[in-house]
Amino acid sequence: MTISDQLSSPFYDISEKDPGNVVLHLKGRMDIKTSAPILKKLRSAIKSTPPLSLTIDLGKVSYIDDFGALVLLELKQEMIAKEGKFSYINAQNKIKEFLTIVNFESQSDCPPPLQKHTPNFVIRFGSAAIRHLRSIRYMISFLGSVIIQLIRACLHPKSLRINDTITFMQKTGVDAIPIVALISFLLGLVMAFTSSIQLKQFGANIYVASLVVFAMVSELGPIMTAIIVAGRSGSAYAAVIGTMRISEEIDALFSMGFQPTLFLAVPRIIASVIVVPILTLFSDIFAVAGGLLVGVFMLDLTPSTYIAQTLETLTLFEVMWGLMKSVVFAIIIAWIGCLRGFETRGGAASVGNAATSAVVSSIFLIILFDSFFAIIRSYWG
Repeated sequence: MTISDQLSSPFYDISEKDPGNVVLHLKGRMDIKTSAPILKKLRSAIKSTPPLSLTIDLGKVSYIDDFGALVLLELKQEMIAKEGKFSYINAQNKIKEFLTIVNFESQSDCPPPLQKHTPNFVIRFGSAAIRHLRSIRYMISFLGSVIIQLIRACLHPKSLRINDTITFMQKTGVDAIPIVALISFLLGLVMAFTSSIQLKQFGANIYVASLVVFAMVSELGPIMTAIIVAGRSGSAYAAVIGTMRISEEIDALFSMGFQPTLFLAVPRIIASVIVVPILTLFSDIFAVAGGLLVGVFMLDLTPSTYIAQTLETLTLFEVMWGLMKSVVFAIIIAWIGCLRGFETRGGAASVGNAATSAVVSSIFLIILFDSFFAIIRSYWG
């Protein structure tokens, strides 16, 4: 069955001079109303029974707009895909002018769009490996820049922006005290309540105080404080610097002669190193207060007995060990937050991705380094 046998329409007539050489006689208006039914029938016919050549007779076309030109272009693309010939004849002057305006001849020579293929596992793995290697290279470069600028700030204190550092100390430390205090208090309360269920069976209620203070000062206090700071301040560092990156403010700083790392990263790192250990001490104190509440009202311990047992268990080494870990965690949080901010590229969505990545990376490195500290202490002891 030939293409002329398949189709009939009030908008066109079809004839065949020779087998496979189809002439399409369009008539009337080629606009938004007529273009859709014409294109639907003709495209399906060309795909099922492709002719050797397709000639469009525009002699009876009284009007054509963008939709009519699109019909001609789609038919041309279908013929190119089927390796057939396409041409149009008898076009009126106004039709020719319109087709010239829309660059029909140049557009009709374009090949049909290629389908997007999903890359296979090897390509995806290679792309991910290259992307992570570039990220590691930038991370090392940024770490070196931070170290250099920290040394510069120590040698030339006037180069450090003191007011910005104090502001970051307030936002990172003072503003975080309520949430750190609340979470630590509840954590100490939960630890004391849970441990008391077991210790009560042996009449060892007094050792609840030892368990709470030892666990908080050595492990949970620094970790919980660092996680809270990472969620509050690490994400904020990444979001602020990332916004400055995509708005080209960092490039403007560099053009004005400022060192962006010294201007943006160093004050945040110094502020974090100062306030996070102090927040850790607050965390320890409020956790002990939570344990004290359980000890007094549920274990029949007096406040003086609970505090005396706490001080007997607590040593200066434990306190300094927890503070040392909190300093390392503070450096990780501020460094990762600033790094993700400087890495930001693209639009507004990239800022959110940078903040999320800063929090996730910081928490991962906090747990990783805490594991290293646990191994070191086990061999040290």
